[in-house]
Amino acid sequence: MKLKIPLMKQPKSPFLDPKRLQKLIFTWFDRYGRKNLPWQQNKTPYRVWLSEVMLQQTQVSTVIPYFERFLQQFPDIESLANAPLDSVLHLWTGLGYYSRARNLHKTAGLIKKNFAGIFPETLDALEDLPGIGRSTAGAILSIAFKKPAAILDGNVKRVLTRLQGLTEWPGEKESLTYLWKAAIHYTPLNRPDDYAQAMMDLGATICVRGTPSCEKCPLKKYCIAHLQGIEKNLPRQKPKKKLPVRHATLFFYSKK
Repeated sequence: MKLKIPLMKQPKSPFLDPKRLQKLIFTWFDRYGRKNLPWQQNKTPYRVWLSEVMLQQTQVSTVIPYFERFLQQFPDIESLANAPLDSVLHLWTGLGYYSRARNLHKTAGLIKKNFAGIFPETLDALEDLPGIGRSTAGAILSIAFKKPAAILDGNVKRVLTRLQGLTEWPGEKESLTYLWKAAIHYTPLNRPDDYAQAMMDLGATICVRGTPSCEKCPLKKYCIAHLQGIEKNLPRQKPKKKLPVRHATLFFYSKK
């Protein structure tokens, strides 16, 4: 029977020197990082946005054929904005989470109407668009525009949670704030596009759920979870809600 190691709440760990971490990440990415995925070629804001939305809660191998078919039908923001929603949903069939497709179509229309078909280049403007959260906006800015914007998708969140030894559920407000601070702290001014892709690759291929390949990780020397032997237990799962306990008093009357 497998026993779970109890994880005690502990003070948040200080951040590493960002230049040291960036050097390790870039060295690893230059040698092992993925560079031939369809959305890594001709990295326009439209292609980056489309790939980021499709990759939400969906594996790369599943996304590739959908991404390629989608671009054949809707090669740019204008063609997507002008398309009937039913056509967009039809291409999305089988990919799941159909609200993503509806938001893609709606956002394309807004970019055409409000920005003359050109993607905005600020975090606030991107976040105001349907279906674009803070991390997706950061990915568009860093990868397409090469601006130093932080990302915190599921893969990056897992890397930073283990690196910093965060033993609380990363979805709670305090933990999420801490992880965003870490993400911003480590984001470089130079090569932000490669850094963003490297961190996502690290989480997707090395720092995976369950049993990570720590021996291959460039950050293993500094990863608190690995050093403490609790990497398999992090990130911590969302705690279950405690059911309220109610007390009642019952009176029984009997006739004799």
